[in-house]
Amino acid sequence: MSSPRLHPRTIEAVKERADIVEVVGEHVVLKKKGKEFVGICPFHDDKSPSMTVSPAKQFYYCFSCGAGGNSLKFLMELKRQSFSDVVLELARKYSLPIETLDAPQQERLKEQLTRRDKIHRALALASGWFRANLRSPIGAAALNYLQKDRGLNNGTIELFELGYAPNKWDALISHLQQVENIDINCLEMAGLVVARKGGDGFYDRFRERLMVPIHDRQGRIIGFGGRSLEGVEPKYLNSPETEVFEKGKHLFGLDKAADPIRRADCAIVVEGYFDVIALHAAGVRHSVAALGTALGSQQITQLCRCCDSRRIVLNFDADGAGIRAAQRAIGEVEQQALQGQIELRILPLPEGKDPDDFLKLQGSANYLALVEQAPLWLDWQIEQVLIGMDLNRADQFQQVVKALVELLGKLPQSALRSHYLQRVAERLSGGQSRMALQLEEDLRQQVKGQRWHGRSSRHGQPGEAGIRERAEAALLRLYLHAPAVRAEIRRELRTRDLEDFGIPHHRKLWLVISELEESKLGIVEIEDICRGSSPGEALMDIDIAKLLSDHLLETNTALLQRLSELLEPSELQDLNLINPTQHLRGTTASLERQRVIRRCRHLIEAWGSQRLQSLEHCISLLLEADRIQPANNDDGEQRIDLLFNELNADAIRFQELYYNERRYLTELDAQRCA
Repeated sequence: MSSPRLHPRTIEAVKERADIVEVVGEHVVLKKKGKEFVGICPFHDDKSPSMTVSPAKQFYYCFSCGAGGNSLKFLMELKRQSFSDVVLELARKYSLPIETLDAPQQERLKEQLTRRDKIHRALALASGWFRANLRSPIGAAALNYLQKDRGLNNGTIELFELGYAPNKWDALISHLQQVENIDINCLEMAGLVVARKGGDGFYDRFRERLMVPIHDRQGRIIGFGGRSLEGVEPKYLNSPETEVFEKGKHLFGLDKAADPIRRADCAIVVEGYFDVIALHAAGVRHSVAALGTALGSQQITQLCRCCDSRRIVLNFDADGAGIRAAQRAIGEVEQQALQGQIELRILPLPEGKDPDDFLKLQGSANYLALVEQAPLWLDWQIEQVLIGMDLNRADQFQQVVKALVELLGKLPQSALRSHYLQRVAERLSGGQSRMALQLEEDLRQQVKGQRWHGRSSRHGQPGEAGIRERAEAALLRLYLHAPAVRAEIRRELRTRDLEDFGIPHHRKLWLVISELEESKLGIVEIEDICRGSSPGEALMDIDIAKLLSDHLLETNTALLQRLSELLEPSELQDLNLINPTQHLRGTTASLERQRVIRRCRHLIEAWGSQRLQSLEHCISLLLEADRIQPANNDDGEQRIDLLFNELNADAIRFQELYYNERRYLTELDAQRCA
């Protein structure tokens, strides 16, 4: 369907209602700076906040890539949508009347909005029925479980609108159809019923379960979580994703927790519905839960908009699933946390208890005390690396050092990095001070190599991201279409330290390719190929393009669209496949050249920041020293040279490093041109 011709009144209404901070803040974590907000620009490979959002001017601008405009322009560029589609999306979001200049199209739009209203109504009526069941004889066992086993009072049960779905196949269907006159298709769209496999009718999705309604920020019910009471698997059954419910965009309890989060200036994120309910019942109302998946960037952005300090405490379970969920959540906001835009902390409860169990034994005061003492995410990750490792065994010691170097190499601030290097060295040394000093220096040298990926982006220039994207795409295209050079590509990437692709979707594709090949050949064989100790002929026999397509079709359709661009090379790109080895060397040299150029800019900046001590100053210092204590050495020129080099050691070192990089740049240009 083509986009409708919108009435000017609709466009103006959307412009007036769509606040720039709110619109951008849903996609970018913004931090207040004076009268404006700053954040990571989503339109280029940005590692530090370069985008400014002005609420007074209702305008955003990126000082690195030059992107700028109003809220409509931001969404058009970010989502690659037309002007009409963006206006329609915002009009629906803010429940603004939609007027078009085409009557049939206007009717279809009204039908879409009406359908969503019907879904919300069906969910609200279902919730009322579940609540009535809980207070009836049929729900006596469920109510007893809530009151006796969970220790919840009637006020909490009513606040969270808890209910009960009886153990009947079509009780909800009968009630909503016969009493409320709700169409069965609407019930299916709301996720309340499931079509029978034979195609003959429907049955209730939730049966013999405690029902927990899930609300959006406006307080509307958008789905349910159902807990089994008789040990039936799964223990928790959630509503499927529907037109009004997307798990990754919502947080359980946020409709009730938004104001308490603002007052506490802190958000606590737990795993389960009943953890949130128990915390609210105990007076800890600034708590929410993720909906069955790891905390995502959109959910974290919502929390940050409620919390000025951006202080988020993750209190996931201490089992393997909880630890993995915490690690995934950290990965979503790692860059913001590293730059201090988010204060991310991890709360591990004693003896592996969940919040509900801890509150029953220790109470809310002790829980809040632990929240205040919760370690920063980096401290928690360091402890995770060390858990269960015997540092007296060389192989495990090496694994720990490798993991910690990778972790600390992400830190951009020298003072913070030094702090953690010292702490880690003390832990690894077992209290031996001399060994700790040596370990700290060794770790510092290893971390230097890790830091360039994060630091060098500051020295990038507009347009370089496009060059990198084209070069990385060429490498991936070569890997897919020239099997004979796959082993050579892996060796080149390892040798030149280019395995960590800079463009996010390229990095994800390479990760999936590696996982698929490791499943076929094994991790050891792939590692041997990368190091050059195996010829890697087995890589040629893997139909990686088909495997990749099938895998992404099931798991990530958005990434599959990126893959399709690589699977269909143009005529010009086909020419590069004629001599793949030569094309490989030129492409990798081009990528490495970008990194070397950024290094040169960094060294020039560092060199220029040094204050050179003049020869006159050196002579003056030597004369003063001779006045106090005459020198035995008569070679004054040598003494001046030694003092000059000592006082200007850093500047001289930066100068030497810069010229070394320039010489290497000449070599790379030769490889690239060849």
